[in-house]
Amino acid sequence: MFEVAELGQSLPKDEYKAARDELRVRLVNAQYDLRHQPDFPVSIVLGGDDRLGINDVITLLNEWMDTRYLHTHVLHHPSEEERERPSFWRFWRRLPRKGAISLSSGGLSSEVLRPRLLGEIDDDELARRCELVRRFESAFTADGGLLLKIWLHLPKGALRAKVEAAEADPDQAWLLHPEDHELVKRRKRAMRIAEAFLRRTDSAAAPWHLVEATDHRFRNIAVARLVADSIEQRQAGSTAPTVPSPPAPSADLATVDGRTVLDTVDLSRSLDKDEYEDRLAEAQRRLNAAHRACRDEGRTTTIAFEGWDAGGKGGAIRRVTRALDAGWFHVTPIGAPTPEELAHHYLWRFWLHVPRAGAVQVFDRSWYGRVLVERVEGLATEAEWRRAYGEINDFEEQLVDAGGAVVKFWLHIDPDEQLRRFEARQQTPYKHYKITDEDWRNRDRWDDYALAVHDMVERTSTTRAPWHLVAANDKRWARVQVVETVAAAMEANLGRG
Repeated sequence: MFEVAELGQSLPKDEYKAARDELRVRLVNAQYDLRHQPDFPVSIVLGGDDRLGINDVITLLNEWMDTRYLHTHVLHHPSEEERERPSFWRFWRRLPRKGAISLSSGGLSSEVLRPRLLGEIDDDELARRCELVRRFESAFTADGGLLLKIWLHLPKGALRAKVEAAEADPDQAWLLHPEDHELVKRRKRAMRIAEAFLRRTDSAAAPWHLVEATDHRFRNIAVARLVADSIEQRQAGSTAPTVPSPPAPSADLATVDGRTVLDTVDLSRSLDKDEYEDRLAEAQRRLNAAHRACRDEGRTTTIAFEGWDAGGKGGAIRRVTRALDAGWFHVTPIGAPTPEELAHHYLWRFWLHVPRAGAVQVFDRSWYGRVLVERVEGLATEAEWRRAYGEINDFEEQLVDAGGAVVKFWLHIDPDEQLRRFEARQQTPYKHYKITDEDWRNRDRWDDYALAVHDMVERTSTTRAPWHLVAANDKRWARVQVVETVAAAMEANLGRG
């Protein structure tokens, strides 16, 4: 594999100067055009066995491009804040917005390669981490992002010579890291691991580009030309996004005689006032004790509330948070995305809110908007919302793998109960703001939303993050069910390996 980057390629000074002057103009122009027609984000990822060369290329690109609009990230070992969250949290939060360019190194590849080189993980874990990288990159490129991955390679013996030369030069010695010496010492093993990583994470949408790094002039021009060519080619083929029309209900739903999973919910369930108060108090005591134990173990809990308008999400959330220690929970209401959020992958804004170790994050509406309102109202294309099921499962799996619990609720009411609550809100001064024209319009598409919920439950209710369909015609019943379910989920997460 690496033979293609061991050809002894070099570039004379005069050719280098001519190519450099041309590429500097092209790179800045590409940046300008991208900023003024922000159809897609650009992520440039530098990896390789020539870490010193990577540093040089990062410095070079910051000189040749407009550094104000080039966001550079050199990622080393995770910080304490990053270690308290899933490993990909730090990569998601650094994704560029549409029209922006990010330049990064030392991130995904080192998170996979370094632990394997040092024997901290085995081949099975290497394969699992490569798959996570592939899914992360696929989510970015499928959403329209341009991902340019460049691997700088030094032929056998060249790395040792470069490291030894740097050690002898006071101006260069401080740049050396322990991993540079580790790569020299375990060269053969490192190349075998690197090849496995490159092959497992190479794809048509995000291929790896091998660049021979022996001659710095050849290396610099090769990298700059790859960047300029890739952005210009994408700009030449990009088109302005169009707003899709609302789709017809999906024809491939696995329903029987028009029934959906919501028809299995027994909406007659209810509690009288005395039983409600007793069960709620006991459930909240359980929840408080479970949360304190989870906090001590560093176990996070992510709770997502979905349901019909006026389904009682706010009241249920208040009963949950009333049992939690202040400062250890946060409630995030999710509405229409802001311009900044629209300029990123739809999951980006949810990754930003992933809770720290021991904390509870509550979402009033969630990432499921992609397969509910965005699907039904035509705000996402069919390809986008169908792709979202797998992306959502992957997101939730990473939360669980990091030691967290994911609890998902759909609060179900029938159309008659919804109408009664709508009318009551209109007549109650302090609730009048809760009813909008959009609520009435969504009510007219009840059947379409029911079909979308059916698909959502079928495709994203997993053993590790199951859906809980809660009968909510009676608010007392729903609130007790929610608090008891959250307490049980926290208790089950304690002591998990």
